Amino acid sequence: MKPLNNEYLTGLQLIQKDIQESDILAKYLDEEEEEDYLALREAFEPRIATLYKSVAANHPLQLVTFEKELLKDEYESMYITRILGFAVLRGEINDNCKYIRPQAHFKEILMAICNSSNFDIIRKRIGQTIQMGFAMSSDIWITNLLNDISNKRIRYFLQGQKNPKFRVLKERKIALARYKNQFKNENFFSVSFPKNPTELKIQFSEVKLFLTQRIKQAGNNSSFIPDIKEFLNNPEFQGTDEYMEMLAYYGFFFDKDDASVAELKTNFSRSRNDIEDFENKWLDLVLKIHSSDLKLNEIGDQQMSVLVDRNVDDKITRLYNLTDEIHTKTYTNEEVIESVKVFYNSNPGKSPINECVRATIYKYFERFIINLEEDDYNEFFELAKIFPTYMGIFDNQQFNQNLKELCMRYVKKLTKKFVDKRGKAYQDVKRFVKVSFLDFGFMNEKQIVEFFKTKRARKPKSA
Repeated sequence: MKPLNNEYLTGLQLIQKDIQESDILAKYLDEEEEEDYLALREAFEPRIATLYKSVAANHPLQLVTFEKELLKDEYESMYITRILGFAVLRGEINDNCKYIRPQAHFKEILMAICNSSNFDIIRKRIGQTIQMGFAMSSDIWITNLLNDISNKRIRYFLQGQKNPKFRVLKERKIALARYKNQFKNENFFSVSFPKNPTELKIQFSEVKLFLTQRIKQAGNNSSFIPDIKEFLNNPEFQGTDEYMEMLAYYGFFFDKDDASVAELKTNFSRSRNDIEDFENKWLDLVLKIHSSDLKLNEIGDQQMSVLVDRNVDDKITRLYNLTDEIHTKTYTNEEVIESVKVFYNSNPGKSPINECVRATIYKYFERFIINLEEDDYNEFFELAKIFPTYMGIFDNQQFNQNLKELCMRYVKKLTKKFVDKRGKAYQDVKRFVKVSFLDFGFMNEKQIVEFFKTKRARKPKSA
């Protein structure tokens, strides 16, 4: 948690002043009508939201400080229902859909709501959020929170938000997925970077969650790059698994100037020399990133490649020599295909280094096909000519299955668009699938016939 920049603090304090001096608040305090409070929200929450989005985009490590400022009585609980939801979703959960650590900030915001003079109005809009937060919290944590509330009416309200349905893991997961959907376009992740080994073990998983969210959003990350550098320059962290992960995230996904590249290259080279079995640990880590929902592409590979000292003869050097050739000459180039074949055959088929190569090639296929429009299906047909080549080189069932699923999704898009079965496009697609999918082993003849069979509507049963 970092202090707010003056521009943000000044902006909030101006909003606070305008709230307190507004005629709408005066009317609400005089008449205590809910519609006046809703009018107050309508007048001021958009301004807070605009400022919040600016902090989230440019200085995300200041978000919690921003939210704590809003808990002051002078803001009349404006935007508090929203930040309560952010706090619920910010917490890291385990496979059991439970918080890994108690969510102190969620409790802090909830207690501010319970102590607010506007509680009776606010509580009508936070039931689902509290249910979700309680569902992912432990019973002991909830009990301790309830014990801190002296008002029986408020305590009974909170007790009523413990939904027994959410004791079932499946129901928790369904509810969380639905709840997250309400915030899918919001940017609210924040974190505190660890400063010592104890904090490293406790906080790094949250750091990783934060970094993955920022990578996916592809926004302005310049404000916390100094925190990443401080992390990497901390001698107490060097040599740890967390340190290697930070090297990977920073190296692959974040922009760096020349001085930062040189500094990172030094850190990478030192780790490569000092950490036992670094090359195999690194390949496992790269493969883990490939298997995640992060988009590790040629840009990321090339950013990492410049950090690799080619004077060291190991698997890392060999891998990045190959990926450099793939990215510069393209994966469809005959020389590249031959290089991939020779490289792949020089390693055990299921070795991590070969899996990294397969992932690199597959990601190229994936990006091309996912971004291909239906009218450009001839480009898909052309690309498919090299499928058997790579399938033969890799001889890997999972690669073939992933490629099949990718192609099936695109072909289904084509059949949904080209519905005229006598039309040229439909016939082109049908001919291609009948020949190529059979050759690739994606479908057998019976499955192909079934795929293109006209689905007849059922006749209504006669009475």
